[in-house]
Formats: sequence, C-alpha cells, structure tokens
Amino acid sequence: MPIKGSPDAATLLREYSQAVRETDRLPLHDLHPVLYGLFGEVGSIMTVAKKHYRESDAYTSYQTAIEEEFGDAIWYLTALCRRLEIDVDAVFQKIFDQDATSAGAAKDPNIRPDAAASLPGLSSNLEALLLRLGEATANLLSLDRSRDRGLEKLQSFAGVYVGALQASNVSFAALLRSNIKKVRGRFARADLELLPTFDHGSPKDEQIPERFEIHVVQRSDGRCYLQWHGVFIGDPLTDSIADHDGYRFHDVFHFSHAAILHWSPVFRALIKHKRKSDPLVDEAQDGGRAIVVEEGLTAWVFSRAKSLDFFKDRVTLSFDLLKNVQQFVAGYEVEECPLHLWEQAIIRGYEVFRSVRKNNGGIVKCDRAKRSIQYRPFS
Repeated sequence: MPIKGSPDAATLLREYSQAVRETDRLPLHDLHPVLYGLFGEVGSIMTVAKKHYRESDAYTSYQTAIEEEFGDAIWYLTALCRRLEIDVDAVFQKIFDQDATSAGAAKDPNIRPDAAASLPGLSSNLEALLLRLGEATANLLSLDRSRDRGLEKLQSFAGVYVGALQASNVSFAALLRSNIKKVRGRFARADLELLPTFDHGSPKDEQIPERFEIHVVQRSDGRCYLQWHGVFIGDPLTDSIADHDGYRFHDVFHFSHAAILHWSPVFRALIKHKRKSDPLVDEAQDGGRAIVVEEGLTAWVFSRAKSLDFFKDRVTLSFDLLKNVQQFVAGYEVEECPLHLWEQAIIRGYEVFRSVRKNNGGIVKCDRAKRSIQYRPFS
C-alpha cells in the first residue's frame, strides 16, 4: 500500500497512518509498550549517529540506517497518536505551517523538511538536536490519556524530531515510504496472487515446477541422496562437521525457498531448470554467485537455528534475523519478497527439516501455487 502522490505533508502523514495501521499489533489499551518502543528507537537514532561520529566515512550505510531509525520512531509516534485518538498530521501541522518557508517545504514532501529551520532555539547541529530529542522523548514517558496535554507534548517532540531529521538530511516522504515497505513487508499478509514470482515468462523447462516431490534418502554410509522422478540429483552429502547436526539434509531449505519464495538458484541447478534462454538472467540470477549466496544464507540461518532447537514451536522469527536475510540477498530478484514470506519459508522449511532429520529421510512435497512444503514419511 504505497503512499500516493500527496499534495502536502498533512496528507502524506494521514496516508502513512492508514497504511501502517494493520501492522500495529501492540495492545490498544496500553501506552507503555509504545512509549518504550519510541524511547528505544530514539536511542537507536543516537546509536547510528554515534557510529558515524566514530567511523566517519567508513560507516557507508549511515544514511540508510539513520533513515530507517527515523522511520521506526515515527511508526511508534503514530501508534501513540492512535491510542490517544489524536491525528498524527495534527501533531506536525504547526511545524509545517510555521511560515511561508516551511509551507513551501510541506508542499514538496520529497525534499528534506525545512520546517524546523524557523523554530526558535533549534540548532542545525545534529548532536545538540539529538540530545534535545532524547529530552523530548523522556518527557513523553509521563503521558497519560489526557488528549490536550498529550497533544502539547507530542507537538513538542515533533518539533525537535523534524529538526533532527533536517540536520540528518533525510527526506520526510522517503522515510515514510521506506517504513511502509518495511513494516507491511514484515507484518501485513499479502494476497498470494500479489506476491512476486520470477519465471512465469520463461519456457516450461526453465521454470520451477508448480508441484514437485523429492525423496530424501539416507543410506547405510550416512550419506544423504536426493531423488526426483526416480532419478538421483545433486551430490550425496554428509554433515561435514564433527558435531552431527543433520546439515546433510539442508537441501530441504532450498526446496522451501523454491516452493514459497519461488526462488532458488540451487534448486534450479539441481534439476537443470536454469533460465538459459535469457543469458542475462542466467548469469545474474541463476549463476554461480547466486548459488553461493543462497548456500551461504542457508548455512548462516542454520547456525542461528541450531542454537534455538531448529526453531521448534516457533511461529515467528526475530526482526533482526529477517533483516539480515534481506541484506544477504540484496541485488537479486528475491529481494522483492516481503519479510513475512521469508519468515514463512524459513519456519515451514525447518518444520520439514526436523521431520526429515528425525526419520533420517522421507518425502518432501512442495506446491508452488499454494506456496507450501510438507513432509511425508516413507511407507
């Protein structure tokens, strides 16, 4: 649900509030979790600034990180407004209407908001502004359900927030759009038909099959073999580690990626369904580097899962893990997949993995149309 081409900042904020409403899963009757979250995000803004101060130009992801943290902060501010029954655009209205200069900025929300430039006492020095932002956030911790007092405190916070945003050279509209994509990708469930897919325009023998069934067989020598249509595919695998942890069955995760994400350069290579009819796609999306990325990602997630009983009884994953996954695949087509789809692919894949590991093999059934993966033991 992207923000439309809004005529002013007030409209932009109203559209933002509507777009993220369904991602607010915190209790509506309790201010405290939201206040804690806002306090934490302002602390994260300061942490990013501290890293930039310490590392300077070596901190190459500074601009992206600062935009993300400012976006998370406004998510919590919007959630707070929702609980106090205050329109978030009303909180910012005085700032964007301060004078002719700020009104001009409000008419073009794609530029960084210059509204704070005319606010009395605000310095353009980011360090000073961040200290004031921390004070303004602390002042919110004493909020109660009084609407008038709440509006006054929120407006005070918003003034300093916009000042710090300006000093950070972050586009107001850009951070709202980015935050919508982030939180909806994490928490909002999309229609299956609206989720990305990557090869329907390719010849049939270059597509991931709509349905496929893989037999995972462990022989007496402890090696794992894969069979598709009765034919062995890939190389036999061992755990390749002293601590036998079942990694020999890790191809299950590639099957899950293929079925749920509609992406797996490893699985394409196994069944020889690389998109060779398009040399650019074959090289950039199905080639050796993409295969290494998926294998590396799978091994990294496995190292986290191993310490968490392979995600047993978990219905959700940490946001940090999912964001790391997203960074891992940046630049590849699968980066279009929302985080909640990655979460489903990982959790469902590990459900099947645990069954395969427990039984030393079995049948893995995948349905790409339903974006599902299931386990069935051998008869």
